[in-house]
Amino acid sequence: MDFDLFVIGGGSAGVRCARIAAGHGAKVGVAEERFWGGTCVNIGCVPKKLLVQAGEYGAWAEDAAGFGWSIVKGSHDWNKLIAAKDKEITRLEGIYRRLLTGANATIFDARATFIDAHTLDVGGKRVTAKKIVISTGGRPERPPIPGAELGIVSDDAFYLPKMPRKIVICGSGFIAVEFAGIFNALGAETHLVYRQPLPLRGFDQDMREGLAEALAVNGVILHPSSTLGKLEADGDKRILMFGGGETLSADQVFFATGRVPNTAGLGLDNAGVTTKPDGAVVVSAKRQTSQSHIYAIGDVTDHINLTPVALGEGHALADSLFGNNPRELSLKNIPAAVFSTPPVSTVGLTEEEAAAIGPVDVYVSKFTPMRHTLSGRDRKSIMKLVVDQATQKIVGVHMLGEDAPEIVQGLAIAVIMGATKQDFDRTVGIHPTSAEEFVTMRSRTRVAGIARAAE
Repeated sequence: MDFDLFVIGGGSAGVRCARIAAGHGAKVGVAEERFWGGTCVNIGCVPKKLLVQAGEYGAWAEDAAGFGWSIVKGSHDWNKLIAAKDKEITRLEGIYRRLLTGANATIFDARATFIDAHTLDVGGKRVTAKKIVISTGGRPERPPIPGAELGIVSDDAFYLPKMPRKIVICGSGFIAVEFAGIFNALGAETHLVYRQPLPLRGFDQDMREGLAEALAVNGVILHPSSTLGKLEADGDKRILMFGGGETLSADQVFFATGRVPNTAGLGLDNAGVTTKPDGAVVVSAKRQTSQSHIYAIGDVTDHINLTPVALGEGHALADSLFGNNPRELSLKNIPAAVFSTPPVSTVGLTEEEAAAIGPVDVYVSKFTPMRHTLSGRDRKSIMKLVVDQATQKIVGVHMLGEDAPEIVQGLAIAVIMGATKQDFDRTVGIHPTSAEEFVTMRSRTRVAGIARAAE
């Protein structure tokens, strides 16, 4: 056959898998029809964080007065920001290309689809491979309402020709709350519309409540427990109608209501690859599909849709297939961050999840960070530990506040290693920092899960 391994998709999972496999000596081909680096590098986490940081500079300019600086906050140049972002993304995409060519993988700037279980059509060329990896990621999905095509999705938000002065963002997950913070910080009147009572469904309740409070304090106008009706155009304006009859007029309506696996049109039926109703590829723990020589990794499987998970799956699969080192990536205790304003970061179980298993000790601390005692900004940090009562192991760490992702990344190591509350207690804090709060919480806030344990 033409290749030992052919990878469909040049995002985080596919590039890592292809590069490592080629490094192990396999003859590897990889196809990408849009841009190398996938969603994260081009229209996801990397450019999104750059936009978050742009908003932070505006806030810092305002906060400087409390420290004796006379800084006049001028207007923001959206086009200059987007041009700088585009330059950096182009640089990163070039790095991804060089990683593959440097490993002697053959790259195809083309769409790849299945002809049969071992044969692909790659940009009109017939290619065969002993093993095939599907790593085509996910794509944003508009809600099923009339006029949804009049709104934008996250792919579009990074290329807007001008900054909207008023925007309605629909949704309350990672993407929705992050972009709410971005547009609000850059000066837009920002509305956040969502079905749930609180944003970030699935996160710890204290973090959800804290973020809702922080968004409102920042000036984001919240519309909880709202359903979408339809979207209409009025010239350049967009009119969003809610299920309850309320309407909102804005320059843009941004749908961040979900993503789906990007499997449409791949010809998976031709290869006998089974998918779920939403298009997600069904895989085993070893990432095998219903065809034992075809694998799927990353967001296309719709397990834990995070870039580091995709990278880890790609590396583990390449090592297993060609590196004489069979292994799997554990999906337990995966740390995560939401780059909202302020950010949320977490590792392990929420209080609700842990309490459903057995009794837990819960420690919560809410305070004003030192910086804002002088800046005057109304911003709180919330830190939380969830501790299994029987073993005293830390089973959940949660934080809302500045630098939360940087702090929780280190604490994730402790959680994975099985650290106990007593290990935290005997750790000397670094003073003065917010992070030291995690090792100085001595007073238990509450106990949860006793009723379930008694049953």
